Amino acid sequence: KIMERSMESQEIKLDVLAIAAHRDDTEITCGGTMIKFVDLGYAVGILDLTAGEAGTRGDAETRAEEAKCASEVIGLKYRHNLELPDAGLFLTQEYALKIAEIIRQTTPELVILPYWRQRHPDHAMASEIGCRGCFLSGLAKMPISRKAYRPRKIIYSSSFLDLEHSFVVDITAQFERKCRAVACYETQF
Repeated sequence: KIMERSMESQEIKLDVLAIAAHRDDTEITCGGTMIKFVDLGYAVGILDLTAGEAGTRGDAETRAEEAKCASEVIGLKYRHNLELPDAGLFLTQEYALKIAEIIRQTTPELVILPYWRQRHPDHAMASEIGCRGCFLSGLAKMPISRKAYRPRKIIYSSSFLDLEHSFVVDITAQFERKCRAVACYETQF
């Protein structure tokens, strides 16, 4: 069962946390990798920054239900939405500290961020805000709760073929489930 937790909730230990601008972004770019981590026994979660309320198709409530479906297909232990403004993400200290709070709450070893070069401005900003949030979470004097903690590793994920990737994850065994997770977003596809 997926654990949706508020900022005030108790900590939950994750091995891997993917951070993305919108519900469905993680499923598209690295959903198969997330499923592979689950298959290997790792505790996996997703942090969506916006509710997708500005999107052309669907609405925030419907996309929340679609995200719940996809989360179950993937086998997530945790999913949370910061409800930052869709089509309004900017690199601010306030937004980075919200992510830092989640990093401290979930203490992931690995964080997966969107690759920073993107067509959609929110995707690019999610990368920058996420990277800053990971750094700030390790600074003890930040004005957020919990003990300072910084993820051990950050990697970047992209679905673009025109980039020179440093590695590729074989998701052959997970591909069908990745497609099912993406298909949960009926309003988007």
